[in-house]
Amino acid sequence: MRSSRLTVIGLAAAVAGSTYMARAQQPAPQQPMSFFITSVGLGQGANLGGIAGADKHCQTLAAAAGGGAKTWHAYLSASASGGQPAVNARDRIGNGPWYNAKNARIAENVADLHGDTLAQAQRGNNLTKVTALDEKGNTVNGVGDTPNRHDMLTGSTLDGRAFTDGADHTCSNWTSTAATGIAQLGHHDRQGGGATSWNSIHASRGCSQENLVSTGGAGLFYCFATN
Repeated sequence: MRSSRLTVIGLAAAVAGSTYMARAQQPAPQQPMSFFITSVGLGQGANLGGIAGADKHCQTLAAAAGGGAKTWHAYLSASASGGQPAVNARDRIGNGPWYNAKNARIAENVADLHGDTLAQAQRGNNLTKVTALDEKGNTVNGVGDTPNRHDMLTGSTLDGRAFTDGADHTCSNWTSTAATGIAQLGHHDRQGGGATSWNSIHASRGCSQENLVSTGGAGLFYCFATN
C-alpha cells in the first residue's frame, strides 16, 4: 500500500513539474507595438511641420502597420516661442511600457527610458540597433551600414527635456530647412561620436535634408504610443 502511495505522489510531482516547465517555456504574450523609428522621414530636412506634423507622421505610419488604434507622439522637444512654453519630449510619450514591432520591451516607463535613478542608469533601457526597429519591424541602418542613418531627431537633452540655454536646438521648432541652424540628435545604435546616447549625442550640420544626410541621418525620429 505504501509503495502505491509513493508511486501516486511521485506521479503527481512529475505532472506538476511538467506543467511548471511547460508554463515556463511558453513565449511571452504578444504586446501591441508601442514604439518605433519612422521608416521614412518627411523628406524636408528638419521641417516636420512642427511637432504636430511629426505626430501626424507617426500616426500615419503606425496606421499603415496596423497600429492606428493607439495615439502616437513623436519624441521631440521644442523651445519656448511665441508665448508658448517649452515642450519636453519625455512629457509627451505616455507612461509606458513600450514594445517594438517584434515584442521586445524597450523600456518600462519614462524613468527607465531615461535612466533617472542611479540604478536605472546603470541598468540602461533596452533601446539598441537590434531593438530600435521601424514600424514594419525592420532594422534601421547604423554605423557600418550604407548609408548610415543612425541620427535621430530629438532636440532634447539627455534627460529628455528642451534645452534652456537660449540657443535653438530644434531647427526653429521643426519648421526649418535652412542650411544654417541645428537639431540635436541621438544615435539609435548607440555608436559613434564617442558616446552612447540614444537621444542626445551631437548637433546636425544644418536643417536641410542634405545637412541631415551628411551628418549621418535621414530625418528619422522616434515614435511612442501614449496609451
